[in-house]
Amino acid sequence: MADKPTFYITTPIYYPSGKLHIGNSYTTIASDAVARYKRSNGYDVFFLTGTDEHGLKIEDKAKANGLEPQAYVDKMAKGIKELWKTLEISNDKFIRTTDKEHVVAVQKIFERLIKQGDIYLGDYEGWYSEDDEEYFTETQLAEVYHDDNGKVIGGKAPSGHEVTLVKEESYFFKMSKYADWLLDFYHNNPNFIQPNTRMNEMINNFIKPGLEDLAVSRTTFNWGVPVESNPKHVVYVWIDALLNYITALGYTSDDEGLFNKFWPADVQMVGKEIVRFHSIYWPIVLHALGVQPPKELFAHGWLLMKDGKMSKSKGNVIYPETLVERYGLDAVRYYLLRAMPFGNDGSFTPEDFVDRLNYDLANDLGNLLNRTVAMINKYEGGQLPAFKPGVTAFDADLEKTATEVVANYRDLMDQMHFADALSEIWKLVSRTNKYIDETEPWKLAKDDSKAEELAAVMAHLAASLRVIATLISPVMTHAPKEIFTQLGMDPATISLIDLKLADLPAGKQVVASGTPIFPRIDVQEEVDFIQGQMTKSDKTKGRAAMAAKAAAQQAAAIEADDGKPEIDFSKFEKIELRVAQITAVDHVKGADKLLKFQLDVGDLGDRQILSGVAEVYPNPDELVNKKVMIVANLKPRKMRGEVSEGMLLSSGHKLVIVPDTLVNGSTVE
Repeated sequence: MADKPTFYITTPIYYPSGKLHIGNSYTTIASDAVARYKRSNGYDVFFLTGTDEHGLKIEDKAKANGLEPQAYVDKMAKGIKELWKTLEISNDKFIRTTDKEHVVAVQKIFERLIKQGDIYLGDYEGWYSEDDEEYFTETQLAEVYHDDNGKVIGGKAPSGHEVTLVKEESYFFKMSKYADWLLDFYHNNPNFIQPNTRMNEMINNFIKPGLEDLAVSRTTFNWGVPVESNPKHVVYVWIDALLNYITALGYTSDDEGLFNKFWPADVQMVGKEIVRFHSIYWPIVLHALGVQPPKELFAHGWLLMKDGKMSKSKGNVIYPETLVERYGLDAVRYYLLRAMPFGNDGSFTPEDFVDRLNYDLANDLGNLLNRTVAMINKYEGGQLPAFKPGVTAFDADLEKTATEVVANYRDLMDQMHFADALSEIWKLVSRTNKYIDETEPWKLAKDDSKAEELAAVMAHLAASLRVIATLISPVMTHAPKEIFTQLGMDPATISLIDLKLADLPAGKQVVASGTPIFPRIDVQEEVDFIQGQMTKSDKTKGRAAMAAKAAAQQAAAIEADDGKPEIDFSKFEKIELRVAQITAVDHVKGADKLLKFQLDVGDLGDRQILSGVAEVYPNPDELVNKKVMIVANLKPRKMRGEVSEGMLLSSGHKLVIVPDTLVNGSTVE
């Protein structure tokens, strides 16, 4: 058996100076989706993430918390590991820059660069931002403060953080020596930085104006990797941090097996605010070491709130644990990757988040699964029929759509266009829902001569769901397995290798009664909840409590018809209106006003509903075959010893009759 192709992906290592929010989590979830996608395509994947634990800011944070730096970063790293576990991140290694192996490797590399003349000792004087852990020249500052004589006495970095003047002995890396090489590298590797507009920024803003030598050590604090030959110096945090991508693979150790197997990295995922370090300093350091730079640097945008970047001072921070606890992990992972357009900033709003859950997940995907499982149980004895192409007049178009979606999805995922890839999947979700309305399986079921067509329809629905579940599996970790389970298939067989609609395993037994994988939620209540949770990550109610409350409110809103209180739109949205065809009508014994209706509700099956309209219809047989509107999700209740499974819509005690062209079971939006 041939060796699997390898794939190495990294996240930036996170600075543990505070709790990570959903913007930080996006990077790791996106990287995880890539790792899962590649594994499902047969790759041997190594996925790295971790924490960047040195620097003056960490030293100060530890003091403020009354802790030694090591104790502080131990606590913070533990919290980040727990977060990645909550988000089900499938990383192969979690590196910390305080790991002994990393520290030793950084010292070896630094000494080597000194010996070969790429690092030299000098004196540094310039502007330093502690918050950014970054040096700036005066011309790079976004704002400059002057004294009365016009002398620069301070300023702000491009990030808006204050800078201070630093004067100290420092080691410098000869970045200027490699400026021409870097431009040639960019020219020969035009896709190195994605999106490629970021490359133009680096060239025009940092390289062409003159690439200056970089100060790579500090002497004014101790929390860092000591320079082995001159221990009063600690290695500049960004050099220390960048080297993690190769030290994690054992570079400079006695065993460089992982390094030889996986380097160069296929993708290094970073936020746009740290592109300069990764696209300028990192390839130059690697080139000086004789190591090939990574193949691609993916610099994504920011996830913004209505009032800009997330900030505790603005009170607009959302933590992922809050959303996962209340709405489930799949909803959060799906939303974050759907909300961020390729290369640009994304926008998080509570309204958009709730709408995506209700419409994309509950209405479109969840309802498709529920209807399919119910119909296979009703029409095929619960068994998946064999897939036969082109049996009905509508099969070919669905088959074509599935083939195109799979091909387009692969292309988009290979380019890490996550939002577009998910949009492509939903084309198949939408087309499959339309296929139900086109084929009208409830009509086919009434004609024995249409049994083959009915079986083909059920197979196409199940096959489409199998493909959909497989395509979403890199993004969602629970729903794909649940879809496979409800369709009677083994979740362990989920694989993107040679994925085709026709490969449906016939004869599998679907579950007797499917459970909704994405229940609808109350719009206004959940928008209010999310807004109330800004920076309050511990105040969650839990999904079970939320669902119980929503169910109670729904029942109360529908059943409390005596006072007819006003309800908001979010409560009205919960009422499910369906088209139904009357198949039989009869009087209810002992009840002069009640008629008993038998109705065909399409994929929901047959229903019996009692309605007090007998006085208006003295000849009720005239209603047979008429189509009406019903409330389909009303709790059944007994009336005069008979069960009523819904409510018929009426006006002035006359039923609301709808056109014959409407499909039985179709919903009214």
